[in-house]
Amino acid sequence: MPPTPIVDPATVDLSQVVADREAIRRVNPQRYEMEQLTAIVLMDGEQHLVAGYKDVGADEFWVRGHMPDYPLLPGVLICEAAAQLCSYYIVTTGLLQGDFIGFGGLENVRFRSPVRPGDRLLLIGKGTRMNRRQTIFNVQGFVGTTMVFHGDVIGVPLHRQGDEPAQEA
Repeated sequence: MPPTPIVDPATVDLSQVVADREAIRRVNPQRYEMEQLTAIVLMDGEQHLVAGYKDVGADEFWVRGHMPDYPLLPGVLICEAAAQLCSYYIVTTGLLQGDFIGFGGLENVRFRSPVRPGDRLLLIGKGTRMNRRQTIFNVQGFVGTTMVFHGDVIGVPLHRQGDEPAQEA
């Protein structure tokens, strides 16, 4: 049984783009094949809510080999898209204490339905632990109103090599 939706996906206005791909690039460091978000459509700092989507294209690098004749968006890329959504929120709300946010882990992840080329994967995240050392977001993914994914994404601040903060004694 899937969990209760964080937000009813039917109520998310996908035409109200808060950040397009170029705006996301100004915040998230992923490029080329690893860019997994098309747009951010909701930011609510009071409730720690963020929503965005990925338009799944037929020309993506994984389509040819991830289940020939029945291409499925790999679960690891769904998780990556969820992490990028959370990272965007963390950086733009000023919670970042580092150069960028890295994956700290995943918990309670379940895939409930396939995501295929031509689908729009709507991701909705709610921050459940918000501090400068670690963030945890409960994230759900939908195609239409069908929940296809849910889990908890843990984010941790990372520092570029050689830029590590001084350790306290």
